[in-house]
Amino acid sequence: MSAVAVLGTGLMGAPMARNLVRSGMQVKVWNRSREKAQPLEADGAVVAGSPAEAVEGADVIVTMLSDGDAVHDAVSGAAAGLRPGQVWAQMSTVGIEAVGRLAALADDHGLTFVDAPVQGTRQPAEQGKLVILAAGPQAARQALEPVFGALGQRTLWLGEDGADGAGTKLKMATVSLGISLTAVVAEALSLAQALGLDPDLVRQVVTGGPMDNAYFQAKSKAILEGDFTPSFTVRNAEKDTRLITAAAESAGVSLDLVAAAGERFRRAEASGHGDEDMAATYFASF
Repeated sequence: MSAVAVLGTGLMGAPMARNLVRSGMQVKVWNRSREKAQPLEADGAVVAGSPAEAVEGADVIVTMLSDGDAVHDAVSGAAAGLRPGQVWAQMSTVGIEAVGRLAALADDHGLTFVDAPVQGTRQPAEQGKLVILAAGPQAARQALEPVFGALGQRTLWLGEDGADGAGTKLKMATVSLGISLTAVVAEALSLAQALGLDPDLVRQVVTGGPMDNAYFQAKSKAILEGDFTPSFTVRNAEKDTRLITAAAESAGVSLDLVAAAGERFRRAEASGHGDEDMAATYFASF
């Protein structure tokens, strides 16, 4: 039976930990705000008081935290409980620059580092249907197979060098699509609203046609019903736009839509929507 430590039990980390428990693994969890981890006790997870306590005895360490600094702080804080040979699956969205720093931290402690961000939001995390974008040594894959199997519908292996950040690079490309689509849907509905029309007319025109897709339906439904229960928050989306544009600048590529989406998310956050679903970028239009 695998023993897994999950550092970070927020919107994504909590359902991921729950699925690991349900698959029969021994799971210890830690979160900076203990109250976010506490409900997982009812599912069978052990809530640790520190990162070091969480990782002690773990075969696999999973990090699912807000950014690279938070991940670095948590794993640095776990030093007393780490042992050489543990596999560290870094599954947060941290950006390309942070991957090298985290891989170096893994080397310092003799950990096997796997860059493995996920494609998907809260609902796929709850359903165990994330897509895992992984890069790391072949030797780590046997330990990770049951873990990734509990968390995702499939794993795309992108090479054996986690420090190269191939998983994170692909995540930057795929999350840019979701972020841009969200902004486009929000703008179309807000334009109809501002022109004095029922914005649901936009949905009616698109439904069943060549522009229709499940993502359009989900985000337009959230906006039309005013239900901004977060699957992925405005605040996190704004953070990701900064990571994506930094990645693009390092590669000499201009990403105009993502940059514009970032401005919208910043306006939405400034008007009090930071903890709502990123579909609340709708409010940035008014």
